[in-house]
Amino acid sequence: MGVVASKNEFVVNGRAVLITGGSRGMGLEVGRQLAEKGASIVIVARDQKRLIEGIDYIKKGAIAEEQRFHQISADVSSAAECTRVISETIAWNEGSPPDIVWCCAGSSHPTLFIDTPVSQLEAQMNSNYFSSAYMAHAALKSWLRPQALSRNGNNRTPNATSFGKVETSSPPLPRHLIFTASFLSFYTFAGYSPYSPTKAALRSLSDSLSQEMNLYAAANPHSPPVKIHTIFPATIFTESYEAENLVKTDLTKMLEESDDGQTAEIVARETPWGVA
Repeated sequence: MGVVASKNEFVVNGRAVLITGGSRGMGLEVGRQLAEKGASIVIVARDQKRLIEGIDYIKKGAIAEEQRFHQISADVSSAAECTRVISETIAWNEGSPPDIVWCCAGSSHPTLFIDTPVSQLEAQMNSNYFSSAYMAHAALKSWLRPQALSRNGNNRTPNATSFGKVETSSPPLPRHLIFTASFLSFYTFAGYSPYSPTKAALRSLSDSLSQEMNLYAAANPHSPPVKIHTIFPATIFTESYEAENLVKTDLTKMLEESDDGQTAEIVARETPWGVA
């Protein structure tokens, strides 16, 4: 798990945050709590009605008139759609890419391997791995290409913003890419064979990108560094969890009885990025 060296390093006040899967569950709670800390929020999901409801909920946490909120309907399991989302966010954010991208989109279909249609195995990989990999690729291209860096809004103090505050010559604030994996990335059990490998792949991607971004930071000391983080929650009580239980075997339910679970609000608050 990527852990920030100090709480102050994860500055959100006045910054633009893009959250996939932001219309419900953990993504929605992350958006609300970051809004309560002064961030401007863009949420991404497929369901337009849920997006409108979600952004209204997140807006209620705003603490400053300067904060702005936006929602984008997109299927982030498509690479082209992820590129579109980043482009639309840059346009909304007055030519600057988001400062923080948090990938919360995903789903679980906990069934025994031979009982799972092959199409569902592919769907799980698209939902949990490729949705994050494609968004990471689009975000990193917007952050690391020279033309994006030349017009970025990150050479700013913690009180500066993506939407009009004065910039200074202070060291550039880091950008953050956050993946939402699972405890099952480390230890899995019967019934999660369609799901666990997708989260293990995400963990591996995060580890690789952390090393690549360290190399980039060393070669470009005057550019905003990119920090890669991954969180590994266990059971989160959401609508998706209720849907999982409709297909989950009794064996799998028995094996996870010792997991007390947490609400999405608690998981969002207890992440180590200073959200709480």
